[in-house]
Amino acid sequence: MYVARHRQFVIKRMPATGHLHHPGCPSFEPEASQSGLGELVGQAVIEVEPGRVELQVDFPLARMIGRSVQRGEPQVVADVEEPRRRMSLRALTHFIFERAGFNRWSPAMEGKRNQGVLHKYLTEAAEGVLVKGESLSERLYVPEPFVEHRRAEIAARRRLKLSILNPYEGCWPMALVLGEFKGCEDSALGKRIWIRHMPDAPLLVSTRLWARVSRTLAPLFEVRDADTGVGVRLVATALICARREHTYEIESLSLMVATKHWIPVDGVHELALVQALVEQKRRFVKPLRYDARSATAFANALLIDAGPVGIPLHLLSPFMTPMERSAKTRAMAANNASTWVWTTERSLPPFPAPVAMHSG
Repeated sequence: MYVARHRQFVIKRMPATGHLHHPGCPSFEPEASQSGLGELVGQAVIEVEPGRVELQVDFPLARMIGRSVQRGEPQVVADVEEPRRRMSLRALTHFIFERAGFNRWSPAMEGKRNQGVLHKYLTEAAEGVLVKGESLSERLYVPEPFVEHRRAEIAARRRLKLSILNPYEGCWPMALVLGEFKGCEDSALGKRIWIRHMPDAPLLVSTRLWARVSRTLAPLFEVRDADTGVGVRLVATALICARREHTYEIESLSLMVATKHWIPVDGVHELALVQALVEQKRRFVKPLRYDARSATAFANALLIDAGPVGIPLHLLSPFMTPMERSAKTRAMAANNASTWVWTTERSLPPFPAPVAMHSG
């Protein structure tokens, strides 16, 4: 740890040392290789200084209208470089949720994760993050808790925040809206997408784009209809622009499944595990997929209250493909001595016993 000055003196963790802390320490952080983040660090995620990172993304933050391509003599290429990996909207969502700490859980968090907490910590997590040379906090809107008698002032703050979408000099800026997907309804020219806590500001989407979203993300929409017995959320991250005043149109959309406590999960198969950990008052970290081709190579959860090292928790589901089962088997073999496995056709086995933390 070290002392830094950010308007005041604060204690911070030395870079790249999170995994060296005891799992019970608030500064503990699993190695990036234990989640999809490992594939992006150094390429799409670049730490420019302690606490400040730059992200390389695969989507634009502006459209340039009416600018033609300059033609001229063919240019001789002097250097050839391997292209950098770039983050998708889903990976960006995972990064912000992890940076805000929503993939971590301790019993003290019970009952304290509401829309106000989500708004506060996701907004703070965007500070110190650069995307295309600009602060992500300037481009990210997370709805504040909606209260009917404060409707006008909430809407005024939202319009002020999203005024960054106003075009200038042929440039049409874009912004990101991150919130819980509520529903979709028909409109005159396409669909209206409703985000919770934004009841007076729908996001518009073309019929063509919505058809692609519905087809590509169908398994995520189906999660809400699954017979799981536990609460589930769909978190939407929408890249939007304003083609007319205060009219927000979706350019691209990503969805993420989360529990009722806002813990991201990769699908229905993880809900029962995460719910059991919460009910048994355990402390754990949920590794996130980011842009990895599959999440089966990572632990489904990492138990951090059972000793001096984190205990990987793995699931084996009968719905896995042979390729996914093979990847999961390799992941378990890599840390066989301290791996916990639940074959989901059977009863949940006991978790490793918690170890009390001692002070002094």
